[in-house]
Amino acid sequence: MKRSLVLAGGGMRVAWQAGVMKALAEEGLEFQHVDGTSGGILTAGMLLSGVPPEELCTRWSGVDVKDFGSALPTGDYLKGPWSLPAIGDADGILNKVFPALGINDATIRARAAEPDAVEGSFNVVEFTGKQCHAIDATAIDAQLMAAGMSLPIFLAPLRRDGQVWTDAVWVRDANVAEALRRGADEVWLIWCIGNSPYWGDGPLEQYVHMIEMSAMGALLADFEAAKAAGREFVLHVVRPEHPLPLDPEFYLGRIDADTLVGMGYRDARNYLATMDPAGLPKDSTCTAMTEPAPGVRFNDTLRGELDGSSLTFRAAVVLPSVRGHAAPQLTGYLEHARFGRAFLAEGQVETHGDDVSYRARIRLDGGWQDLSVTRTLRDDPGPDAWADSRRARIEVGGLAADLTMSLPDAAGLLASVEPVGAHGFVDRADAVAGFARNGFRELLRRY
Repeated sequence: MKRSLVLAGGGMRVAWQAGVMKALAEEGLEFQHVDGTSGGILTAGMLLSGVPPEELCTRWSGVDVKDFGSALPTGDYLKGPWSLPAIGDADGILNKVFPALGINDATIRARAAEPDAVEGSFNVVEFTGKQCHAIDATAIDAQLMAAGMSLPIFLAPLRRDGQVWTDAVWVRDANVAEALRRGADEVWLIWCIGNSPYWGDGPLEQYVHMIEMSAMGALLADFEAAKAAGREFVLHVVRPEHPLPLDPEFYLGRIDADTLVGMGYRDARNYLATMDPAGLPKDSTCTAMTEPAPGVRFNDTLRGELDGSSLTFRAAVVLPSVRGHAAPQLTGYLEHARFGRAFLAEGQVETHGDDVSYRARIRLDGGWQDLSVTRTLRDDPGPDAWADSRRARIEVGGLAADLTMSLPDAAGLLASVEPVGAHGFVDRADAVAGFARNGFRELLRRY
């Protein structure tokens, strides 16, 4: 059986895909073909460069997202907005992002030429012919890979030998057809483009909606073409439950790579836990998402020591503003010298009296262990809310340790507070104001 990995686009948010790949690798899933489109080129490039799934996650932690944007020559900006080639160019991607992620085009070509190598393909549109080319890994180069991520308006295209190369997203955002052409019997589609009923106002949201429509239209066309040809295959799709934050939130620091990676691991684990070996229907429901309940997201970091080595617990928590609208969400990781970085699965937030617990499962030493991190929030008099809630106790795999929130980590928690499920300035401000009014303690106690 030939299995293809089809990595859809999603801009910088494809950091999420690193967490997905870690979960799939833990289950022993191997792929004979890897295909990347738009932002998915990054994940495909890392895998085909020989970066192991565990390292995908850590490499994203070291990426400066500001490097995705680099300035054009000054003269281009002097042309005025109506003659501007783009906001920036792909030099930052080529010279900083690719090296940080371990993407090397020469390595990709060399590995692709080896006997029994994993096949690879990268989708780039040649504008003159208005055609998407699935460029084989044996023929790809870094400039074409970067061109495949150069979204019009934001990044200038690649001009080479009288041709113009750019992002394929307006033609397709996931090339299932290429996977089938190469003989795939099973396709794993890793999808992080939004697909919810929500229609937003404003140019950014509607630009994204156009991408969503193009992406889904091409995907459905691939399904229809396969059906018309009588081409049978099993389809598996890993996707977020809710649309991921847009790239500007990542660029402005409202969400970070570690949080996105943790979300990807959670979403992959959720799919693996309930998947049908027969796969999913080949229609729009396979990528469908729902809008999250209004609330806030924040990062909670606690540190301690275990067996003489530092221990870090990092949680990304989503708390709905109104109880009952949805359950709190928990993603994140536990990091220690003994087991590296272990990501959370099946995360929950629970309360019992003054105790607030984060509960999850993590994979340690090849098996699953229950994890709990518990704080006792006492309503002591005086303005010492942070001091009251700084201490916690972690238990995992028969081990236990004390954890503490440092003042910088407490400041980081406050700085990370970001509304979710809220659109427009007023709704977003209300969500943050609710967190400010009630604070960490009271919001957690609701659950």
